[in-house]
Amino acid sequence: MILFVGVALMLYALDVSLSSPEGFEQVGAVLAHPFTKLITWGLLSALLYHLVAGVRHLIMDAGYGETLEGGALGSKIVLVVSVVLILLAGVWVW
Repeated sequence: MILFVGVALMLYALDVSLSSPEGFEQVGAVLAHPFTKLITWGLLSALLYHLVAGVRHLIMDAGYGETLEGGALGSKIVLVVSVVLILLAGVWVW
């Protein structure tokens, strides 16, 4: 639900920013606010975790990591990679 609403809001912001130079400035001013940066970082965090977990499922569909031990290791790898990407996204946003 959070991803659905967040992506819809970001697509609306993209539409406004591409409509005119004034719209671009408006969106830039809104995204410069610290609370909006926090929300953007949270949305990026959810998207990045979803992406990494999806890649894990694709790898499992290919036949790797289907055992109990492989699944546990895959989960740990997903968490570590997600945390690294989320921290990098936080540096990029802030």
